[in-house]
Amino acid sequence: MFTRSFRSTAVATLALFCLSLTGLVLASDSPDTEPKLTEEQERDFLLHAKVIKSKQSSKGVTSPWRLTLSDGTLTHDAVFQPVDERKNSMTFGNGRTELNFRDSYHFNIAGYELAKLLGMDDMVPMYVERKWNGSSGSVGWWLPVKMDEIERTKQHIQAPDPDAWNKQMYKIRVLDQLVYDTDPNLTNVLITADWKIWRIDFTRAFRLYKDLREPGDLVMCDRKLLDRLRKLDEDDLMEKTKRQLTKGEVKGVMARRDKIVERFDKLVAEKGEGAVLY
Repeated sequence: MFTRSFRSTAVATLALFCLSLTGLVLASDSPDTEPKLTEEQERDFLLHAKVIKSKQSSKGVTSPWRLTLSDGTLTHDAVFQPVDERKNSMTFGNGRTELNFRDSYHFNIAGYELAKLLGMDDMVPMYVERKWNGSSGSVGWWLPVKMDEIERTKQHIQAPDPDAWNKQMYKIRVLDQLVYDTDPNLTNVLITADWKIWRIDFTRAFRLYKDLREPGDLVMCDRKLLDRLRKLDEDDLMEKTKRQLTKGEVKGVMARRDKIVERFDKLVAEKGEGAVLY
């Protein structure tokens, strides 16, 4: 059974804290009790609902906020991340150095918009830009999560339907290579009670690199996703993310798209379509 291994700076014994204290997701609700909203209704709620309660994480690098929003009819939680940091050079605890480092809430919003263009907005929660408490940031929909991937692997919990699980994870692999996230870790892969996977937190993604980060991770692909990748239009992506990505960042996405498509075309030629596409 496929158990995707992301590079993680998180300590396994702190998995539950990483899940809750990153402030990105954690809710007691089950998927069945989630409100049934259209995309526009959800967007309007995140943008305009009143903040009736807030709590900031005391842990984590970006110290995000968990907000409780209400429009008078619906009450639901959201996560607010105002981080928007740039450095010419950033050295991490493991000794790795990254030039032109950026950690930004803008990339959460770009991640969602890109996922929509790829038909993956059922695997990436909605993020919008909103100003709260004097700061601009991304506001994301709070998900009814049972566990994250680091907790699942630590406890050796197996998915009830390995084939369905693998097919979800292969799509996440493609997205990770496309956005070039320099901090893709297991706490950013979330699992609901019905074994649906969500990919969150793109604040350190969308680098300028035109090569793939881990091309060996690409072994199978959903046919519809591959078709969407082929049809991804640079001008369309630029328009959808004009407030979030620079021209160089968009060109990086498109260059990596080309290499992803090229890799799968090569694999199909070598192994046959049935062994690569599903």
